[in-house]
Amino acid sequence: MQVRVYYEDTDMGGIVYHANYLKFCERARSEYFFQEAKTPHIEGGEFVAASMEAKFKASAKLGDILEVKTEILSLKGSSLVLKQCVYKEEVLLFDMDIKLAFVKEGKIGRMSMQAQEHLRELFEKKI
Repeated sequence: MQVRVYYEDTDMGGIVYHANYLKFCERARSEYFFQEAKTPHIEGGEFVAASMEAKFKASAKLGDILEVKTEILSLKGSSLVLKQCVYKEEVLLFDMDIKLAFVKEGKIGRMSMQAQEHLRELFEKKI
């Protein structure tokens, strides 16, 4: 998914504020579902961030066009681990591994095998 850096995404020096890389990645994850006219809600549940490890490599600036790439690292009955990377013209600026827990009715839940397979197919597509 491509993202343009707007003034609201930057700090006073015109550099992307660190928390906005997380927002760019969140938008990219949601976009996988929206591209198929679906929502991130599955079987009455949704995903919440359980943990993440992020690395900032270089800075993006006002007006830059960034590309967020997402790949699935693992998928279990109640969680999903993704690798998300933000690039500017093939230069890696940011990467993170994020574990998403599947929550249903306020508790960690299990997805059906069919839902797991759908997620695997969804995140293996190049959008």
